[in-house]
Amino acid sequence: MIRIITDSAADLTAQDLAHPGVYVVPMAITFEDGSSIEDNGQMTKDEFFQRLASDSKLPHTSQPSPAAFMEAYADAELDGDEVIVITVGQKLSGTYQCAVMAANDVDTPVYVVDSETATQGEAVILREALRLRDMGLSAQQIVDVLERFKKRVRIVAVVDSLKHLQKGGRVSAAVAIVGGALGIKPVISLYESTVKLAGKGRGRPGALVSMFKQLDEMGGIDTNYPCVVLYSDEKQMAAPVHHYLTQNLKLEGVRTSQIGATIGTHVGPRATGIVFVAKESV
Repeated sequence: MIRIITDSAADLTAQDLAHPGVYVVPMAITFEDGSSIEDNGQMTKDEFFQRLASDSKLPHTSQPSPAAFMEAYADAELDGDEVIVITVGQKLSGTYQCAVMAANDVDTPVYVVDSETATQGEAVILREALRLRDMGLSAQQIVDVLERFKKRVRIVAVVDSLKHLQKGGRVSAAVAIVGGALGIKPVISLYESTVKLAGKGRGRPGALVSMFKQLDEMGGIDTNYPCVVLYSDEKQMAAPVHHYLTQNLKLEGVRTSQIGATIGTHVGPRATGIVFVAKESV
């Protein structure tokens, strides 16, 4: 069997985890009082965002250790499984390097894919890996497809401010200042491991319009793959986005998913966004 391992930044759903051979290596979150949790469900997503709002300092996230990956690989080796690992973008975290280091110390075949994305972007890539596995492709064939497919995965989102991304080192202070003008809500994009200020709008309604315009500017939606609407702490933030995709664009199969603690640390509260697969360029 081909075992597919990812990290907790992928924010997999219960439905994803129900697939045979899917495993998650958790990241860790450390709060200002020094307490740490693993991002494995021991604190619910809602509880995490409540803690994020009440603490005066931003928590910090830690990638899984090489030892954590080695344990996952050793377990696969006992079952005679090959392993495909899909990690959060390596420019965003050291997780990819840890997964590769651990792969060098086991005999079982391990293929590590840098997703170049995060949260449900990673999950979209994992679902494509599962689809290809069910079609009977080999691990090497699946990885070859994923390396091309991941270049089409896009995330665009409205965030309340860029302060969390700046504090976490994901955007520069200069970008944070531009995106933080009075009354302006920034629109960010994530693909090919890069977080960019993609647009902005006056207030949330203006920012949503700016975000919707980005869908075409970022390559257009390939309707063969369902979009995912993201939200951080307030589910109602996702409603107008879901409405636009299903009613205005007439898209089917649109999912809604809450961002977890690892990525939530960096995007902060009141965020909402869209994960989609861009059309293949001709």
